[in-house]
Amino acid sequence: MSSWRQRPDGAESPYLPFGPFKLRLPFVHYRFELPDFLQGLLMCAVDLAAIPLMAELLGMPFEAALAIVILNGLLYLTHHLLGDPVVPGWITPAIPLLMAYVEQFPEGEARVHALIAFQMMLGLFAIVLGRFGWAARVVRLVPPALKAGIIMGAGVAAVVVVFESGGRFEQFPFTISIAIGLAFYLLFSGHFAALKTRGGVWGMIGTLGIFPIIALAVVIAPLFGEAPWPDIRWGFSQPDFALMWAEYTVFGVGLPSAMMFVTALPTVAAAYIVLFGDVLQSKALLDEADGVRSDEKIDYDPDRAHLLFGGRNLGMSVFGPDVTMCGPLWSAMHVVVIERYKQGRAAMDSIFGGSGSFRWGTNTGLLLLPIVSLVEPVLAVALALTLLIQGYVSVRIGIMEARSQRDLGIAGVVAGVLVTKGAAWAFPVGVALCLLIHGRRFLQGEGDGTIARRRGDAGDDDGSGRA
Repeated sequence: MSSWRQRPDGAESPYLPFGPFKLRLPFVHYRFELPDFLQGLLMCAVDLAAIPLMAELLGMPFEAALAIVILNGLLYLTHHLLGDPVVPGWITPAIPLLMAYVEQFPEGEARVHALIAFQMMLGLFAIVLGRFGWAARVVRLVPPALKAGIIMGAGVAAVVVVFESGGRFEQFPFTISIAIGLAFYLLFSGHFAALKTRGGVWGMIGTLGIFPIIALAVVIAPLFGEAPWPDIRWGFSQPDFALMWAEYTVFGVGLPSAMMFVTALPTVAAAYIVLFGDVLQSKALLDEADGVRSDEKIDYDPDRAHLLFGGRNLGMSVFGPDVTMCGPLWSAMHVVVIERYKQGRAAMDSIFGGSGSFRWGTNTGLLLLPIVSLVEPVLAVALALTLLIQGYVSVRIGIMEARSQRDLGIAGVVAGVLVTKGAAWAFPVGVALCLLIHGRRFLQGEGDGTIARRRGDAGDDDGSGRA
């Protein structure tokens, strides 16, 4: 029986208790959302964009890298199935940090060991935080100015990756310009928001998110000579799990040495700081959606999220080490889902339906060779699109975490340090500035009314990121 149909207004989506998790099954506990599923079919292009990263860093063949992408895709499903109402993804801003660390080792087995040790330590660290309930405490103990700086810096870093010298914009200048311009108009423009209310073709386009933009990029890139026309192939994709396990996992190369795990610790700490920004952003975005949709109570638990993405990282470190890592949030697509969710229960019954249907779609797309071969020429465009949307949202959400003009100043410095020197520098700089400027009010900061809070007044914040 479809229990989602009986959910009263203001109640939480139905589920089955499962320890610290809340089990929700498609069609039973949430409605399957076709628009989000269709977006996932093409947005698997972003998941596939991890393949050239792994080929560059580890010399991994396409088929072995595809096996890792598919395995990671299956683990994405655990979030919504077990009660985490987000679209999970990579730890995108930390990818350059991880690649720089792994490149310190010689190509071959040493680099594989470095990646395994890093991802295993990151997973265990997140699981420990979630298991003992420390994740929520960490969220409460971060000063608002530092929260703002971490999130803003992650957004700026995502934009820099696209526009830096030799970046993806130089490879696809016309395609990215047209695609991102159209994406921003469809997602964030007040003018298009008004058009959607008229229904008809505008309303239909509004429900599709960035699905039509990826489809358009497949055509635009060849027209401007920035990519070849797709060579559509039929059948199912052919990942090489045997090669992946034999040459890129502990089953083939063995466990890293103890010293390799010790060496990875500073990079793990720095990556977690960036990851922590995604946890804050998840909470802020869901709080924003919760304020619009009073008909569904959204339960976001940072401890549960840590157990899930920590478990994913630990599992991938054993069965398929992944350069992109396993993060708590794909912010660009989570925003797309939330924007549809805000349109009301008729558009999307539950946030779990949107996030779950999208991830069912990406997994389906990864298995279908026509989809993989269709989007293969524009993988870099899909990656640039998600990075730029993430940048826009991160800066907006980051600013809203600040409470005062002093907080904004601190956040700007922290963001700049994060982009130029990395997370390991940004965190202590932010702590020092908060101590120097706020003194004994280090954790609380101050509210001067500069930033209008999402709920309550400028000073009404519990320190957890919920305003």
